[in-house]
Amino acid sequence: MPTVADVLSQGWKVHQAGKIDEALRVYQHVIEQAPRNPEAHVYLGIALFDQRRYGESVDSYRQAISLKEAFPIAWNNLGNSLRMLGEVEESDRCFEKALSMDSNYLSVYKNRGTLWIWSGEIERGLAWYEKGLHIAPEEPELHRNLGVIYLLQGDFERGWPEYRWRWKMPGMRRPSSPAPIWTGQPIAGRSILLYPEQGRGDEMHFIRVASVLAQAGASVVVQCAPAMVPLFTSVRGIQSLLPTGSQLPPVDYQASFIDAVDAWFQSSGELPLGNDFFHDHGNHQGYLNVSEPLVNYWLHWMEKNGLGKDQRKRVGIAWQGNPQHHADVYRSIPLQTLRPLAQDDRLKLISLQLGFGSEQIAGADFCDSIRQLPADTDTSGGAFTDTAAVMKNLDAVVTTDTSLAHLAGALGVPTCLMLGKVPDWRWLTEGDRTPWYPSVKLFRQQQMGDWASVIADVHRELGAG
Repeated sequence: MPTVADVLSQGWKVHQAGKIDEALRVYQHVIEQAPRNPEAHVYLGIALFDQRRYGESVDSYRQAISLKEAFPIAWNNLGNSLRMLGEVEESDRCFEKALSMDSNYLSVYKNRGTLWIWSGEIERGLAWYEKGLHIAPEEPELHRNLGVIYLLQGDFERGWPEYRWRWKMPGMRRPSSPAPIWTGQPIAGRSILLYPEQGRGDEMHFIRVASVLAQAGASVVVQCAPAMVPLFTSVRGIQSLLPTGSQLPPVDYQASFIDAVDAWFQSSGELPLGNDFFHDHGNHQGYLNVSEPLVNYWLHWMEKNGLGKDQRKRVGIAWQGNPQHHADVYRSIPLQTLRPLAQDDRLKLISLQLGFGSEQIAGADFCDSIRQLPADTDTSGGAFTDTAAVMKNLDAVVTTDTSLAHLAGALGVPTCLMLGKVPDWRWLTEGDRTPWYPSVKLFRQQQMGDWASVIADVHRELGAG
């Protein structure tokens, strides 16, 4: 007959396979049979945390601690759940408690550093990451985290080498090419394979490096998801654009887009912004584009749906990123936050939100002020192509830090980008402009959780023209 530990172990295997609902039922069944088993409550807390049910996970961890106080795993996990609820000081006390029981508990150093980073106390967070490296000097996640923070601070000299440790982390994969990684060697007259490594936003942001390398004399091959091929056909300098899974030609070097940005910086001391190159080639609107007929198609659609050109500004809005992103709680906002824009009769709003987040429109009492795109948008001509054509017909885009911010910036569309107090590294920690996208203006959160003042600033910006 299996023991409680055996059943929990089986549940954990199911959990790690991504079947969280099924694992949750296993843990709950164990608790029904053995309610005073502290380990079962911790497993349940982990499952609840993974479902973003942070308040319930706090209750589970506290129940475990009530049964077994000397339980550093429970204290660490409790601190992490409290962190997600914004209970900063109480979270930190939990981490301190866990370390008092096990001073070499590496996860606590990671979580405590992340707590203070996301609370806006970057130096305090860095100190905990650095302490963690004293315990585990070869820990890739800590090095990667340090790299991200150094890059956020604009310290590229230290940031890029530390950020390279990400390739030692689970889940990072390269295409099956025997070519060596390009690390900044002279590229003129050589061939290079480029490919994405992270999300769609990164992909659209860093595809620019293909044009920069082509201008430097390289023969550039890009491999990407089939859905992205139509949009990326507009990028100048790519000799061959291949869908993922296709046979790769022999090349001299390979690199992910971000690898290539890193290597370019190491060899030149500059970021591969590409703005001068795009302007020199007459493309003043950015480095991505879509066909004129598609732009005109969406112009006619707007005119037929009450969005014709008049004295009001046509503004595209987006508020929700991928909810699975580790920092989504800090960067996405409820649609309700955009109420001041919806109530301004100088503006005509069109939702660029497709998929997750779009369900909020029906529940908003100002939903009649927002036009929605058809359900089949971006489903036939390639990812983002319809949205790009819509953006080309707008006066402005207002968005949180999602892939749409990169699309708008890469198209050269005037954009108000709303950032949380601790943004993604590419936006740095201060300033209202970014060298990556000349058409984008940054609106930064000054207090954690306060989006109202950010919206007020954006509203003033939209009314200024």
